[in-house]
Amino acid sequence: MVTAVAVAAALVVPAASGAAPVTVASAIGQQNGATATVRGYVVGQPTATNTVVRSGFPSDYALALADSPTQTGTGQMLYVQVTSSFRAQWGLRANPGLLGRQVDVTGVLGAYFSHPGLTSTTAFAFAGGAVPTTTTTTGPTTTTRPTTAPTTTVPGGVDDYYRAALGKSGATLKTALHGIIRNQTRLSYDQVWEALKVTDEDPANPNNVVLLYSGRSQSKSANGGNADDWNREHVWAKSHGDFGTATGPGTDVHHLRPEDVSVNANRGNKDFDSGGSAAAEAPGNYTDGDSWEPRNAVKGDVARMLFYMAVRYEGGDGFANLELNDRVANGTAPYHGRSSVLLRWHAQDPPDAFEKRRNQVIHDRFQGNRNPFVDHPEWAASIWG
Repeated sequence: MVTAVAVAAALVVPAASGAAPVTVASAIGQQNGATATVRGYVVGQPTATNTVVRSGFPSDYALALADSPTQTGTGQMLYVQVTSSFRAQWGLRANPGLLGRQVDVTGVLGAYFSHPGLTSTTAFAFAGGAVPTTTTTTGPTTTTRPTTAPTTTVPGGVDDYYRAALGKSGATLKTALHGIIRNQTRLSYDQVWEALKVTDEDPANPNNVVLLYSGRSQSKSANGGNADDWNREHVWAKSHGDFGTATGPGTDVHHLRPEDVSVNANRGNKDFDSGGSAAAEAPGNYTDGDSWEPRNAVKGDVARMLFYMAVRYEGGDGFANLELNDRVANGTAPYHGRSSVLLRWHAQDPPDAFEKRRNQVIHDRFQGNRNPFVDHPEWAASIWG
């Protein structure tokens, strides 16, 4: 049997109907949901409706294009979503040298960050008609066509999961994300033990899990309630909303993590804030009477878990409406803080490989839903910033 395998190091999706790329000004005036290829200069990264930064890029998730490389007015910029498949090559954090380059981007003309935009992008290329590299193998014969610029096209990807949320912002985005992530398989509290042995497996030792606050690698089998065992830490303290270990928020592994029994007890139901005294058995953590500061390596992880909970549990399904606030000592109220600190930690500690793998494993093997703020960190500022 003859098989044909196409290996695309770079593919280009042309403009609809073979049309030439449109200008940024034209794209801004045609926010009608049509697919188009837009040509413009990369002039920065949008971080809010009226804010574009030109240095210190916080992520690889968005570009701002303009018809002039020196444009500074956001009203003359098009905000472009960099979908997951393109971030390594076309994100500004990873590729700051893109600033000032002229590019062609194919996507859907529609609002992004509540601003004229191009979303659900399917192709990126440097302007100038680069020829794609395509290698086709049929039996023993291989042919290759060269390219003069890096271009990439991968349809779909994780952004298919978020299709109903793309282009939205603020409360509308929060509502759309809730509608997506509420569709999940609910685990029992006993099932959480086995899930954590997979989601938090030590990459350097598959027999161990990594404890959230202390950072210690510990045997998967050393779980329980004895001193120096690890147990199930509710990052959104289960008393904040009084959901306990109920199936749902009390068993949602997007915010449940392995932790040393005594460290878990020391954290208790405290809110998150900066400062305090060094926490016993958890180097780099600090605590006082009403707050806990985790070690630097997981500050962003903690923030994103709380962001997830505040969107996932909106008062339906018999559970409290969980919300962030900018306070500590929230007690049994369905609030968790301090939001301003969490947003800062989120920016300082972006998702790493461990957190991204964890998100994927929870989706694929346990709950079937995702943490949007691991996949799209920029959404936190859009909702709470």
